Amino acid sequence: MSTPETRRAFLQIHACVVLWGFTAILGKLISLPALPLVWWRMLVVVSVLALVPRVWRGLRAMPRRLAGAYAGIGVLVALHWLTFYGSIKLSNASVGATCIALGTVFTALVEPWLAKTRFQPRDLLLGVAVLPGVALVVGGVPEGMRAGIAMGTLSAVLVALFGSLNKRLVEHGDALTITAIELGAGTLALTALAPLLDLAWPGEGRLLVLPSPRDASFLLLLALGCTLLPYALSLVALRHMSAFAAQLAVNLEPVYAIVLAIALLGEQRELTPLFYGGVAIILGVVLAYPLLHRLRRIEHPDLLAVSEARGMVD
Repeated sequence: MSTPETRRAFLQIHACVVLWGFTAILGKLISLPALPLVWWRMLVVVSVLALVPRVWRGLRAMPRRLAGAYAGIGVLVALHWLTFYGSIKLSNASVGATCIALGTVFTALVEPWLAKTRFQPRDLLLGVAVLPGVALVVGGVPEGMRAGIAMGTLSAVLVALFGSLNKRLVEHGDALTITAIELGAGTLALTALAPLLDLAWPGEGRLLVLPSPRDASFLLLLALGCTLLPYALSLVALRHMSAFAAQLAVNLEPVYAIVLAIALLGEQRELTPLFYGGVAIILGVVLAYPLLHRLRRIEHPDLLAVSEARGMVD
């Protein structure tokens, strides 16, 4: 049987996924380019956390080497968000969110290496099972949106990397402190990256773009309701579940995003039935994971007892 901590972790991560489902919609509604959008999003969160005494106490108590590791993860987070919103701008909210499902395949490959966990062939098979769904998604979008899919795939690689690294280090610090370090480092990284982007793609590296009142209200909602709260909560959940299990749950994000995109943006006019068939496959894999996990425990109660004794149950 799963422990109360594990059940609570799954509820927490699914609450995060619901909130993250709105990020693609807000990213489409905000008129800012991807770089200033992500920069303002992270800057607002870091500014709020700077007002929390608990964050400063955690910073003072944290070893510099560990803080440096979290800062490195924060750079990956910033690049993930930059490519995620780049994908949305190049395609639409539904496509950008669906590409994140590829993160399961990449996480199954990199988590054992980065998080020092045992390789699970079952996780890889479930990750590969997502691929037909993604293929249908690709076939169900106009050709002009294919660049958005490529950008979204890169975003999925980055989410696998920082998710696995967070799993390895999450127990060594307070969740709010980790969030402040990672997003603070990400903000600085984007600030340094902006001139390079502007050289490579003139106009795309403009950072200090003041948002309009409408964009500012959406940015506050994105930063506080869809970033600060779920980001910290997801770090808490990772203490009691694997990075792969968390990433597989995040595959539900496209479902929420697509429903919202249809209701709020009318994106169903841009997509074909193939796209929605692919999303159905992805959803089926997500629902299969906890069922297979439960069956394995029933078939191998001796392994469950050993893993519980060692505190290793996902």
